[in-house]
Amino acid sequence: MHHDLNHTCPVARALDLIGDRWSLLIVRDAFDGVRRFSDFQRGLGMSRSMLSQRLQALQDAGVLTHQPAADGSRYHDYVLTAQGQALFPLVVALRQWGEGHLFDPSEPRSHLQVIGTGQAVAPLLPRDAEGRALTAAETEVIKPDQVPLSGDFTRG
Repeated sequence: MHHDLNHTCPVARALDLIGDRWSLLIVRDAFDGVRRFSDFQRGLGMSRSMLSQRLQALQDAGVLTHQPAADGSRYHDYVLTAQGQALFPLVVALRQWGEGHLFDPSEPRSHLQVIGTGQAVAPLLPRDAEGRALTAAETEVIKPDQVPLSGDFTRG
């Protein structure tokens, strides 16, 4: 149960779960195919105890699942659940923002591309129901105790 002032905010709740650097990097690495504890630890350079805590929290939240290794070895794999897979647009949005704002044009960096074509992934943009790209100025947040400021939003 969330008792703070942001208890009705989906962004605040999401950040409570995945908002720290390590959790997002674990999710990023899981999208990149990392499955084993030792591979997460080696790639991220974090302590065993911190990694264990973050992996357990992500499992408890339903973002990752822990299962026997696909190769039949004695190891276990950490795999994104459907809920974890749903974080892909967030990871892509963070990547695209970082590419656009945190790197000089000539600075080396990793790139996300479409398998098979090698094309860059198109920029993610919020869209309305008809597919038109939206800016922040064209949207509004309606809180549970608030009447909409515009539009034909109806409450049930």
